Amino acid sequence: MNVAGLIFSNIHDQSIPEMARMRTMASIPFGCRYRLIDFALSNMVNADINTVGVITHYNYQSLLDHIGTGKDWDLARRSGGIKILPPYVAAYENTAAGKLYSSRLEALMGAEHFINRCGADYIVLSDCDVVMNIDLGEVLEDHVKSGAYLTMVTKHLNADEYHFDKVVNLAEIGNENRVRAVSRAKPEHGEVDVNTNIYVIKRTDLQSIIADSLAHGYTSFSRDVVRANLDKKLIRAYRYDGWYAYIGTLESYFRTSMELLTPEARHGLFGPEDR
Repeated sequence: MNVAGLIFSNIHDQSIPEMARMRTMASIPFGCRYRLIDFALSNMVNADINTVGVITHYNYQSLLDHIGTGKDWDLARRSGGIKILPPYVAAYENTAAGKLYSSRLEALMGAEHFINRCGADYIVLSDCDVVMNIDLGEVLEDHVKSGAYLTMVTKHLNADEYHFDKVVNLAEIGNENRVRAVSRAKPEHGEVDVNTNIYVIKRTDLQSIIADSLAHGYTSFSRDVVRANLDKKLIRAYRYDGWYAYIGTLESYFRTSMELLTPEARHGLFGPEDR
């Protein structure tokens, strides 16, 4: 199975303007020696995803300095490897290139050239504001086995125990993990399924989404792709049950950083210390 990855490096910069004023969200330091993008990249490489595109927007010099040639992830390759996708990368081939992207769907339009040329069967999409250690190989296997049109990774949380600082994407999950509805809210009580914004989709389906969005002027991935197809196509949730942290504000960044002092958090993110 040939799989490529796409990472959105700037899409949540406004969440922590205090730290992202001169850098991308992806290059914010975390856990002393790491940057937020390291976890998305490592999850992909550990699943044998060796072709990765990093979609940028602005202020991405620190990201370029950190990634370098990609050798730290064994992605310094002539075939595949890591590709930095700057704004306007598709200026010569679609009508969306006259402006910087302002949404996930517009960012995908800008990455159309990479998507068309990567030759993968499936594409994994990931943000940089979620810190987790997930087996994307299992997610891909579940996606292929189910025959789903789109698989989103979700995390089941108790809002009475997990502190949400801001509005997040939520999913209502029915029988056989089928997504019945999606919404945005700031949970305060009860149990919720949070959309981690990690998606798996066939490359050909993603190409069709981009073409259709360009033709109709769609801009929102959640509204115009996910919600619009809930009753038409099989959109499933993959329930992740490992350690999870959402970096949505400066407060949550500090709180999560302090949580790494606990053995439970370190083991959940980095594995046993005696391995």
